[in-house]
Amino acid sequence: MIINLPKNEIMKKLAFILICLIGFFLLAQKVSAQDFVYEPKNPAFGGNTFNYQWLQSSATAQNKLEDENSQFKDLLDNDPLKSFQDRLNQQILSELSRRLIAQQFGDSGLKDGKFAIGDYEIDISSASDGVNVVVQDIVTGNQTTITIPKMP
Repeated sequence: MIINLPKNEIMKKLAFILICLIGFFLLAQKVSAQDFVYEPKNPAFGGNTFNYQWLQSSATAQNKLEDENSQFKDLLDNDPLKSFQDRLNQQILSELSRRLIAQQFGDSGLKDGKFAIGDYEIDISSASDGVNVVVQDIVTGNQTTITIPKMP
């Protein structure tokens, strides 16, 4: 049995068969792909250790919160003995200044001389404008001069 088809129909069928064959050969080829491997950026989760500085500086730059412990950091860093010494020196100076004021404005008046109290040397001298009190820290060399004016 011979079938007479127009040339146009034959061409369409041949084109369809050809496309199917090409598609079959393309699909029949060995399909290959790479393995998908995830590597985290953060070194804490197994990432590259060279990323640490970059991540840390990036997080620090973005941090808008203050450290809650920053106000207590000075208290934690202080040496208790140094703190005690500072408080004791402050109390001695406070008591001395109270006595100096009482003597200056009291009946007996302030006497000239040099006094050593703890880490401080106090020099009291009379001047024309009043009484000069020089307090010097022996350890650091810092010096404070106080002038108490005379009462008219």
